[in-house]
Amino acid sequence: MVIYFSRISVLLLFLCSWNSFITTVTSPIWYNLSNTEAYDALDPTGNITIKWDIMSWTPDGYVAVVTIFNFQQYRHIQAPGWQLGWSWRKKEVIWSMVGAQATEQGDCFKFKGNIPHCCKKTPTIVDLLPGTPYTQQISNCCRGGVISSWAQDPATAISSFQISVGQSGTTNTTVRAPRNVTLKGPGPGYTCGPAQIVKPSKFISADKRRKTQALFTWNITCTYSQFLARKTPTCCVSLSSFYNETIVPCPTCSCGCQNSSQPGSCVDPKIASVVPASGKNSLEPLLQCTKHMCPIRVHWHVKTNYKEYWRVKVAITNFNYNMNYSQWNLVVQHPNFDNITQLFSFNYKPLTPYADINDTAMLWGIKFYNDLLSQAGPVGNVQSELLFRKDPSKFTFEKGWGFPRRIYFNGDNCVMPSPDSYPWLPNATPNLATSPFIILLITFFSFLILM
Repeated sequence: MVIYFSRISVLLLFLCSWNSFITTVTSPIWYNLSNTEAYDALDPTGNITIKWDIMSWTPDGYVAVVTIFNFQQYRHIQAPGWQLGWSWRKKEVIWSMVGAQATEQGDCFKFKGNIPHCCKKTPTIVDLLPGTPYTQQISNCCRGGVISSWAQDPATAISSFQISVGQSGTTNTTVRAPRNVTLKGPGPGYTCGPAQIVKPSKFISADKRRKTQALFTWNITCTYSQFLARKTPTCCVSLSSFYNETIVPCPTCSCGCQNSSQPGSCVDPKIASVVPASGKNSLEPLLQCTKHMCPIRVHWHVKTNYKEYWRVKVAITNFNYNMNYSQWNLVVQHPNFDNITQLFSFNYKPLTPYADINDTAMLWGIKFYNDLLSQAGPVGNVQSELLFRKDPSKFTFEKGWGFPRRIYFNGDNCVMPSPDSYPWLPNATPNLATSPFIILLITFFSFLILM
């Protein structure tokens, strides 16, 4: 009787172990991340806010200043820049623009004299390029659509343009906010809500002695989702240490797998030196052939151990021949960032969305030195070293403590190696007893013995 119940117990344990094993094996890393990417725990209030301020009325419409505020701490908009689109509710047209332009004029055949700038029902607006004549500029325009993240540079985390709208109504009760607003930064990923009426914006004069305000203001809030932006990750992490010869590479197929049926789908490293530099950014990547097939690899190397300090080297490598990453940034989560002492050739800012926890750092390049991560090739990498002071109450190299918990590149979560593959201290081994596969084997053989 005892043996019978033992068999039943072991059988139940076997079934539970099998379910745990199947769940672990069949769930890709990026799929587990995708369900939470619309909300970022490290930047819980981050968003892009579009403010539509009506400044004056015209005979058939209004003049407005549209301002894009990037309130995201570490996600910026890089070249080729933002694209803003919407649908008009009535028969509005754009008479003129300053600081931006519509990509298409549309069909304006009904107008005989003065021809509008754009007659499309669904216009798409882009920023003007640097070097635009001053007569076509307004404040915070003309940077080619590039907007910095809020933590890197609040002064350039704003982009503005002026728009003159006709056939729209000339009072607060007759004008209608645009709907179905879309924002590309520069690719997909942003979802924008409906326009909301808010208190009119206030403006301070250059001499700071007078305040004016808009006649009417709408706010549109856009949030980012990595899963909407792309179906696979864009970066991965590799690890190494001075105390172990093992170099843990990025997980195989982190961002996709090589397509053996299409030989030209990636660039063989043997001929990479003859790939011409495009000089322009493209949303379609041309990747070097690797096992991980990620555009970006971040390598974390535990370099040196001192009596009171320890040193880490961080290297970022670009495997994409079609993208120069301007104003790149890296966000790293590690418990010892509350005692960081010195950085070399990177800027640093702590991110503390939860006031009592200081374990997250934002790193980015120094302007005109290494703030541009060039396309794949001999100069397609940047690196720095970080010096940490040891906290005796928690410092250890055991069980992979010296490696980061999470890494973001340009706001996208990078694929980390499995914790049981981390470089371990000599004479130390991973706790394999916790592996679902090991549990499965133990319960299976126990069941056979009791048979």
